[in-house]
Amino acid sequence: MLLRCLTRVIAAVLLLAAPIAAHAEKLPPPTGNVILELSGNITNTTDGKVAKFDLAALEALGKKSIRTSTKWTEGTIGFEGVLMRDLLKKVGASGTEITAVALNDYKVKIPIADFEKFDVILAYRRDGRTMPVRDKGPLWIMYPFDDNPSLKTDLYFARCAWQLKAIEIR
Repeated sequence: MLLRCLTRVIAAVLLLAAPIAAHAEKLPPPTGNVILELSGNITNTTDGKVAKFDLAALEALGKKSIRTSTKWTEGTIGFEGVLMRDLLKKVGASGTEITAVALNDYKVKIPIADFEKFDVILAYRRDGRTMPVRDKGPLWIMYPFDDNPSLKTDLYFARCAWQLKAIEIR
């Protein structure tokens, strides 16, 4: 009797897990230097655990350009990158927030709702050039501050992690 109950429980768990596994996608592994790693609540990975991206893989996700001023730069700057909502969709992210982690281990939590509400990008170019580590690169989360002046607060400025290396989805 116990064995029959256990068998039914296992069968039910497998049936519930099947739709999740069916939607998982194996992403191609990066061929260049890995500049970003996504982990946490994701279904699409490059190695079964995390999703790793090189610059070419990020560029393949589409390009969004914004022009905005920031508190760290002079004048209006052109930023180019992938929309954060498109990146999260590509990895099959589910959750309510991300933790962005920079090369210096700076961490900031950002609600995923920000990426639906605003055209936040993961910038990989500034004024047409890739960004070196010594100048806030290679990746910088950027909000469209000039498109929505209500974003020009310390709360949103703190969410603009530069020298980004990893994103964890929760």
